[in-house]
Amino acid sequence: MTLNCKGTLIDLTKPRVMGVLNLTPDSFYDGGRYKEEKSILSQTEKMLQEGATFIDVGAYSSRPGAKDIPVKEELNRIVPVVKLLIKNFPEILISTDTFRSEVARQCLEEGAALVNDISAGKLDPHMMETVAEARVPYIMMHMQGTPQTMKEKNTYKDLLEDIRFYFSERIATAKTFGIHDIVIDPGFGFAKNISQNFELLRKFALLKTFGVPVLAGLSRKSMIYKVLGISPDEALNGTTALNMIALQGGANLLRVHDVKEAMECISLYNQLNAPTS
Repeated sequence: MTLNCKGTLIDLTKPRVMGVLNLTPDSFYDGGRYKEEKSILSQTEKMLQEGATFIDVGAYSSRPGAKDIPVKEELNRIVPVVKLLIKNFPEILISTDTFRSEVARQCLEEGAALVNDISAGKLDPHMMETVAEARVPYIMMHMQGTPQTMKEKNTYKDLLEDIRFYFSERIATAKTFGIHDIVIDPGFGFAKNISQNFELLRKFALLKTFGVPVLAGLSRKSMIYKVLGISPDEALNGTTALNMIALQGGANLLRVHDVKEAMECISLYNQLNAPTS
C-alpha cells in the first residue's frame, strides 16, 4: 500500500504521521500561532525532526461554524507559506488542506505533493480534475453540508453504511478522472455528534474494505475534550488513547498536532503487532 508523492513511493503498510500546520487565526486549537516566518519554520522543522512524513498546511478553518473566507484570502495565506517551506525544506511532502481547486492548483504548482479535501470534491466540481492533472494523491473526507452548516447535518439512516456508500461513490468518481492514489478520512467531528464519533471509531475497521489507506484525524477534537470536561490544550493524553484505537482499527495515517507523541503511539502499536519469536 503506497502513495506516489513527487516520484517517491511512500509505504503505508506501517502507519505514518501527518503533522498539522494551521495558518488560520480561528482554528479550534492552534489558531493564530503560526503567523510569522520564524514560528512557521520552527514548528515545521520540529514536526519533521519528530518523524512526520507529511505536513498538512491549511489556511481555511473548517471547525464547526467557522467563518467563510474568499478564495483570494485563502490563497494569500497559504501560497507564500508553501513557497517558504519548499525553499527551506526541499524534500518536504506538503499536503494542501483545501476544498478549493484554485488553491490546490496554485499550491501544487509551488511544489505541494498531495491534496487533502474535506469535501471529497463535493464543494468544488473542478477539484478532482485538478488533482488528476497534477497526478498527486488525493485525501477525501466524509462530510455533510459545509463547515458552516455541518453541525445540523448529522442525521443518518445507518452511520457506517451511509459513510461507506459515500466513499464507494466518491472513490468511483475519482477513478473516472484517473485518480488512483486515494486516501479516505471518515471525518471525525464533521457532521457527527459525540456518540456518532465514538460509534465511528468502534467500527473503524469497516473502512478497510475499500482497499485504500485510511486516515484518522482525532487530534484534540471536541469528542475528547468535551467528554473529559477539559480544554483542547489538555487533550493530548486523550488524543493518544484514541489514536491507538484507530491504529488497531487499521488506520494508515494519523493526522495530528503533536507528532512526537503520535510516533511513540505508532512505535508501541508496531511492537504490539510484531511477530513473536
